[in-house]
Amino acid sequence: MVAGKHITLIIGGGIAAYKCLDLIRKLRAAGAQVTPVVTRAGAEFVTPLSVAALAGARVYQDLFDLKDESEMGHIQLSRAADLLVVAPATADMMAKMAGGHADDLATTLLLATDKPVLIAPAMNLRMWEHAATRRNLAQLRADGVAVVGSESGDMACGEYGPGRMAEPAQILDAIATALGPRPLTGKRVLVTSGPTHEPIDPVRYIANRSSGAQGTAIAAALRDLGADVVFVTGPAPVAPPSGVQVVAVETARDMLHAVDAALPVDVAVMAAAVADWRVENNFAQKIKKTPQGTPELRFSENPDILKQLSSHASRPELVIGFAAETENVVANAMAKRTRKGCDWIVANDVSPATGIMGGSENAVHLVTQTGVEDWPRLPKTEVARKLAARIAKALT
Repeated sequence: MVAGKHITLIIGGGIAAYKCLDLIRKLRAAGAQVTPVVTRAGAEFVTPLSVAALAGARVYQDLFDLKDESEMGHIQLSRAADLLVVAPATADMMAKMAGGHADDLATTLLLATDKPVLIAPAMNLRMWEHAATRRNLAQLRADGVAVVGSESGDMACGEYGPGRMAEPAQILDAIATALGPRPLTGKRVLVTSGPTHEPIDPVRYIANRSSGAQGTAIAAALRDLGADVVFVTGPAPVAPPSGVQVVAVETARDMLHAVDAALPVDVAVMAAAVADWRVENNFAQKIKKTPQGTPELRFSENPDILKQLSSHASRPELVIGFAAETENVVANAMAKRTRKGCDWIVANDVSPATGIMGGSENAVHLVTQTGVEDWPRLPKTEVARKLAARIAKALT
């Protein structure tokens, strides 16, 4: 995918810029040509000399260098590559891109290009979570900009959380995806995600610890491969991806109705952690403590959405369920696949010691009719890309 391709790498002004040196090595080892553009702030973190030495090419920095303009104008430079990559994409760079600014060489190239653009965000976690950054990210996605990361991890500032730039290997994979074919173009995919909330009374509910991070990542990965994605999500703390049709639900029964309404689809990925039971006698008013003691809650079983979909008259070509287990993970997943009638089960161990439930990484087993694939522990975004690629392969 990368061999013989021309990549313009724009290195922004963040501590993660040092990772770009390894990214350049990996790109050249894969057979790509790299044209580096280093912003003024980027040059505070990596030297243009080291970048040029690794890229085997001159570094472009200044928009108003007349010699550059006579040799290779910014319009030509913006369109000579097969792909423009911004790494690290700082909060400032993302804001400028979203607003259409062009006040230096990097932003001018990005505004003048007619080629695809991929960004690898990197910033402090508070900046990443700020409403302005979320708004800018949504606008960039809507404009067709591909995004890899960010990831959760230790920050140079001493904090821990989201905003860490993706590793060079992940960015290389994302570059290959951006340059490759979009095999799911024309396919309609349903993804369910997050927990469900089953009410006890107007202020209390039964739920689980699902963050929705894995389902969100899967929806984004399928979207990046060209799929038309319907994303049915319970009340998850992780924001849904842009560029997909979002259907927000609360209860398991709400989710069942949304799934039925989304049909027909080619693929269904049922990643939601649906509550198995609901409170049959949920109270219309807030329950109060009384001398009579603890109130009695009567439980009813929720609809089995995965099983119903697997036997539906409009059954998708490929139905994928999830199994969150705390023991006998593979054995339970294999039994679940048979019991539900789905094609694949993605199983993981969500015991508290794993840190997977609500965390940024996952370690899954893909259970199919032909056997079990054990995947290594990976960021949830990488699990999503790997699963999306398997789905695309299965449909071709």
